[in-house]
Amino acid sequence: MKSRRPIKAEQTSEGHTVTTLELFFDLVFVFALTQITALMAHDLTWHGVVRGLLLTGLLWWSWIGYSWLCNLVKADEGAVRGVLLASMAALFLIALAIPEAFDDLPGGLPGPVVIAGAYLIFRTLHLVLFWLIAEGDQQLRRTLVRFSLSMLGASALLLVASQYDGRTQTLLWAAALAGDYGGTYLIDAHGWRFHSASHFAERHGLIIIIALGESIVAIGVGVTDLPISWPILIASVLGLMVSSALWWIYFDATVLYGEHALASEPEDSRTALARDAYTFLHFPMIAGIILLALGLKKVLEYVGDTEHHHLDDPLKGIGLWALFAGVILYLLGHVGFKWRTMHRLSMSRLVTAALALIAVPLITKVPALGQLAVLTVLLAGLVAFESIRFAQERDELKHGEQHT
Repeated sequence: MKSRRPIKAEQTSEGHTVTTLELFFDLVFVFALTQITALMAHDLTWHGVVRGLLLTGLLWWSWIGYSWLCNLVKADEGAVRGVLLASMAALFLIALAIPEAFDDLPGGLPGPVVIAGAYLIFRTLHLVLFWLIAEGDQQLRRTLVRFSLSMLGASALLLVASQYDGRTQTLLWAAALAGDYGGTYLIDAHGWRFHSASHFAERHGLIIIIALGESIVAIGVGVTDLPISWPILIASVLGLMVSSALWWIYFDATVLYGEHALASEPEDSRTALARDAYTFLHFPMIAGIILLALGLKKVLEYVGDTEHHHLDDPLKGIGLWALFAGVILYLLGHVGFKWRTMHRLSMSRLVTAALALIAVPLITKVPALGQLAVLTVLLAGLVAFESIRFAQERDELKHGEQHT
C-alpha cells in the first residue's frame, strides 16, 4: 500500500496481526499494573482502593487509544514507530510516578503534576498522530476534534487535582475520568475507523494475558521475603488455579466469539460494537483482575507471615472483598461482553458471580486459605459446567463449523 501523507504510515488490512512493537509497548503497562497493586496494598483502605481503580482507569484509557490507532496503521512501520516509542516513554513516566500519584513525597518533583503532565503528552501524541493519518477523511477529523475536547478537559482536571489532596483530589480525578470516558461514548461511533477484527480481538486478548500475569506476580510478591512452607505452596497453587480459571473463561471461547462477532458485524455498526464490547466492557475485566491480585497478595501474606498472622486468621474487610469482588467484576464484564456481541445472557457466569457475592458474608470467619479455596471451588465449578454444557458448540466454533 502507498504511504499516507504528510507522514509515512502503512495502512493495515483485515488480516493484520499484533506487531512485536505493540507487545513491547505493553511491557510498560505490566509495570504500571504492578505499581497500582503495590499502592493499594500499601494503603489498604476503601479510599485507597478507589484511587487504585482510578489509576487503572487512567492507564486503560491511555492504552486503549493506541489499540484503535494501530488497527488502522502498522505500529512498526514509518513514523508510527517513533511516535509509539515516544508515547511509551510518557506512559513509563506515569508508571514511575504512581506511588506519588496522590500523596507527594518530600523532595524531588511533585508526583501528581508529573502524572498529569505525562498523561497530557501521551494523549497529545496519540491525537496528533491520529490527525495526521486521517488526512483526507473529514468525518474522522471532525470526530477527533470532538474527542480532543474531552481529552483536554480531563487533562486540565488532573492538573487542577494535583494542587489538592484528600477527598477533593480523588473527586477531581473521578470527574476527569468520567468526562474522558463519557465524552468519548457520546461521540457518534460512525466517525471512527476500523480495519481488522482479528487484530482488535488479539490486541485485547493479549492485554488480558498481561493483567492475569500481574495476578500471578502478586502471588510471588506476597511471599518474597518469607520462608517457603506448606501453607504458602498450597495457597500459591490455589491462586494459580484461580488465575487459570480466569484465563479459561476468556480464552477457551470468548475471544473467538468476540472476533467472529466483529468480523460479521455490518460495517456501519462495527465501530460501535468494537467500542462497546472492547473499549468499555473489557475495562471491568482488567479492573477485576487488579482487585484479585490485591486479594491474592494479602492471602499469601496471611498464610506465610507467621510473625504477624496465624494460619487460622481470616482475611477481613478490604482484603476479602478485593479477592471476591475482583472475580465478580471480571465475570460481570464477561456477561456484558457476551450480551453485546452475541445477544445472549451468560447465566452460568452470572450465577457464579452471585454465588461469590453471597459467599463473602458467610466465610468471614474462615481462615484465609479456606476463603481462597472457596473461591477456587466456585470457579472450578463454572469451568467444569461450561466445559460439559457447551462442549459441542465450542468444538464447532474452534474447528470452523457452523453452530447455533
